[in-house]
Amino acid sequence: MSLMRGNTLLRENKTDDIVRRLGVITADRVHLRRYPISNPVTIFNPAMLIENSIATIYARIILGYYSYTSAVAEIKIPLEELYDLTLGNYTAEITVYPDNKFDIYGVEDPRAFEIKGMKFMIYCGRTVAYFNPAIRTERTLPVTAVFDGEAWRKIFVFRMPSGVRESVISDKDAFIVESKEGFKLFHRPHMKNENEGFHLCISEIPNDILSMVQHSEMKEIVVRNTTSVLEPEKFEMKLGWSTPPVRVGKELLLILHALDKEGVCYRAFALLMNEEMEITAVTPHYIMEPKERYETFGDRPYVVFPCGAQIVDDRLLISYGAADFAVGIGEVDLSELMSILDSNRLV
Repeated sequence: MSLMRGNTLLRENKTDDIVRRLGVITADRVHLRRYPISNPVTIFNPAMLIENSIATIYARIILGYYSYTSAVAEIKIPLEELYDLTLGNYTAEITVYPDNKFDIYGVEDPRAFEIKGMKFMIYCGRTVAYFNPAIRTERTLPVTAVFDGEAWRKIFVFRMPSGVRESVISDKDAFIVESKEGFKLFHRPHMKNENEGFHLCISEIPNDILSMVQHSEMKEIVVRNTTSVLEPEKFEMKLGWSTPPVRVGKELLLILHALDKEGVCYRAFALLMNEEMEITAVTPHYIMEPKERYETFGDRPYVVFPCGAQIVDDRLLISYGAADFAVGIGEVDLSELMSILDSNRLV
């Protein structure tokens, strides 16, 4: 559905960029530990968790352009250093990398989040079918890893039910949310249908999923009761879930990304959801778009691609990919963002 009040669209094709850029990290300033290549070629689309005044960045890295195969590298940065990223170099550890049929051609665009004190990461796995022109099904799937205290261990791959999965070209932009009615998977399947559509979806997953993390081998989880939540506006080609939610009072705050109708520019907007996973408010315009040189020119020009958000005091810190070649950190005044959302409530 498109969000409307009466005959008026609740989102307009304009931007009021309220994200203050704190800095950027480029690949030449990142040293890879225990790897024969000192620096990645690019580093971008970073998830983020903050704990004990340490920001842990989980960024997608590329080591070469032959197949553009990705892995995830971890960087730990003292929180205060996020406000001055212009100096210094960073040490990174490759923590999640391709090793099975669900991610052999790439571990992409991680989202990191916590549930009941457990740390999870869901990434877009480029499957064994990714480069096979004869197979146009499940080219990417959401793969989940859990942090066991020492390392990230892959535990789940999420798939649509049989009879539906045969029409799934790809599935990405995923994370798990604990709702009032149980656990939900937020994801964005690309389907073989009349319009080759991208669908912003929420699916049910088993309520005992946390008890499954002890499995020694990766387990396939079949989602069920998938619901399309929001369709692109007439000026957009597709939408995607960007950041796992942060809680603000009784609501969940999420950042989403949108690609314009001509396929040129990725922008971001925000929405609120209640505990029933219903949209309660949305920003009436985009709150972030490419404007810095490192956002407008890179491997994929005109991209801001948020993957992580954390609340620190009265601010929302956002980690994002800049033009598919750098890690950006931004900051939003939380009260300003909530004021914008309150002005455009559905309920």
